[in-house]
Amino acid sequence: MRTYPKFKAAAMHVSPVFLDTRKTVDKACSLIEEAANNGANLIVFPEAFIPCFPIWHSLRAPGLNHGYFQRLAAAAVHVPGPEVRRLAELAKRRDVVISMGINEGTTASIGCLWNTNILIGNDGCLLNHHRKIVPTYMEKLTWANGDGAGLRVVDTPLGRIGGLICAENCNPLARHALIAQGEQVHIATYPSTWLNGGGMSLAEGVRIRTEAHCTEAKVFTVAASMYLTDTAKDLLAEGDMKLREAMDAGERNPSMIMGPSAELKAPVLRDDEGILYADIDVNDCIVQKQFHDLAGYMNRFDIFDLTVDRSTNDPVTFSAVRGRREHVGLDLTDDADIVWSRSPQAAE
Repeated sequence: MRTYPKFKAAAMHVSPVFLDTRKTVDKACSLIEEAANNGANLIVFPEAFIPCFPIWHSLRAPGLNHGYFQRLAAAAVHVPGPEVRRLAELAKRRDVVISMGINEGTTASIGCLWNTNILIGNDGCLLNHHRKIVPTYMEKLTWANGDGAGLRVVDTPLGRIGGLICAENCNPLARHALIAQGEQVHIATYPSTWLNGGGMSLAEGVRIRTEAHCTEAKVFTVAASMYLTDTAKDLLAEGDMKLREAMDAGERNPSMIMGPSAELKAPVLRDDEGILYADIDVNDCIVQKQFHDLAGYMNRFDIFDLTVDRSTNDPVTFSAVRGRREHVGLDLTDDADIVWSRSPQAAE
């Protein structure tokens, strides 16, 4: 008889060391050790955790933020790179799966950044590499468009895991692309706050989106939002009390873990920095699928047809190169030199 995993998930409602990649990775590793010591098997960090979410977008006019962008570009994480290798080695040593939000850089351009989520397996391998498809609103001032290469659900010892970044969780086509791949555990990542929202409550949106995906996909969702410290607020305000007051008044985003009936598996974490834990039993998805199965009997694929292009937005293709080694599935802890590409021919 087929059985499905039971495990403990951890949503990291935590702050980076603002714009400091090395110290943020140090903090992340310490938090991973803490969560692993408390029995967590899946550890989920917020959107753009390394080294920060570029909240300065909403504080000043674009022309006044060039210095922040330069600092963020200099602090960007490359995949592969030493920061990713360090996380992979820790994942393998502690036998945990890690979801990490990063500001990703590229050797193709010193000014190109992506809002990226990487999923690292408990064997130290990179399971998925997803770049946010479309940056939201003012985020376009920092991040380039991603692509469909990371719209994948991957097999892990904890079940079939997929994930989306922030507003992607209200994109029904992106969500269906994951539902149709048999997603069982969904990862949703968010920033600490959203200023100048035009009356929109992102905190309420996190709850609505989490409930919607859990009930439509019949999955568990681990939603991790960043926490913004007073130290980061002071750095961003640069002595301007009005800007500091605006950040203090900004609505804090919650972290939550929800089940396939939209039931909370643990109290919501919002106002304090910390780690949210919950037990997950993938077997709980089965009966809910009997009621509504959008990847099965509850759909009409003779009427609806969704095609997802998984090619990558590479700036150039060199046709003389006959072979390209795929990065997904490679052991990140291997000391051998690795040549990676974001090839659309990733292993399913």
